[in-house]
Amino acid sequence: MARYDFASDNTAPATPEAMEAVVAANQGFTSGYGTDPITSRAADLVRELLDADAEVRFVASGTAANALSLAALCRPFEAVLAHEHAHVCTDETGAPGFFGQGLGLIRLPGASGKMDPAALVEPLAAPDVSYRQPPAALSLTNATEYGTVYSAAELRTLIAPAKAKGYGVHLDGARLANAAAAGFDLKAIKGLGVDLLVVGGTKAGMPPSEAVVIFDRAIARRFDARLKQAGQLPSKGRFYAAPFIGMLQDGALLRHAAHANAMAKKLAALTPFPARHPVEANGLFVEMDEPTLKRLHDSGWFAYRFLDGTVRFMCSWATTAESVEALGEALKSIA
Repeated sequence: MARYDFASDNTAPATPEAMEAVVAANQGFTSGYGTDPITSRAADLVRELLDADAEVRFVASGTAANALSLAALCRPFEAVLAHEHAHVCTDETGAPGFFGQGLGLIRLPGASGKMDPAALVEPLAAPDVSYRQPPAALSLTNATEYGTVYSAAELRTLIAPAKAKGYGVHLDGARLANAAAAGFDLKAIKGLGVDLLVVGGTKAGMPPSEAVVIFDRAIARRFDARLKQAGQLPSKGRFYAAPFIGMLQDGALLRHAAHANAMAKKLAALTPFPARHPVEANGLFVEMDEPTLKRLHDSGWFAYRFLDGTVRFMCSWATTAESVEALGEALKSIA
């Protein structure tokens, strides 16, 4: 039977802290559609995490969170500037365009998942023409799809010229906890010009839940109606919110993320295969040919070949040192 310990941080179970909070939320009767005390408490904890006065909503998936955020920033005839390997460009089945009624994606390059500031110059300077979707928003990801982490200064370099053009800014934080555990200052986000932030829950060890943080209050107007139309405003929404209480009230979110990051570094030290990207968060991306990957699969370990041709290993809150060492031995045996 194949082991999926390192296939994705999505394959891990939910943390005890998150599940205990869900069970605690399952007591008695309360109001629905996000108007309950549990959702209010979870939102307060997210605001405390970011040290920001912002609206917070909870949805079922990162795809929904990202797509609905971009739809709130763009009109159907406009487009979003994003890294060519960003999740919104490669793994969301056109959801931004679906929820945005046709909004486009302009894919830009950059090493190790970080957008190259030079790549922004041309699209920001391009004239508006009737036959091309003009950009109206910028989407960034931290930690990136390749496990690298933007500093606040790096994000500011990208965001400032977009804001100067009047564009909206979305930050995909599916692995924001891992970025924070690697040293990124979460409290800096509110001063960067981000309009909509997704704080990832699922990859951080929660049952399906993501928080959408709305810094721009004008966007918050009728956002619940947008969620309802998209099937993302459930009557028992407290069960989306509750895991954030369990993960934030005593620091479990960052504690578990730090562990996942440490396990990725441990694995990087054990593998005989060269890493193509810096190991800064909880992912390791190595160079491995197809016959060798097949030998890995045949040995009982599953890993994906990623967008740039590398083989990806993701660590999670539940990754153990023993499993890292076992995988390390397996990698040495097939090298």
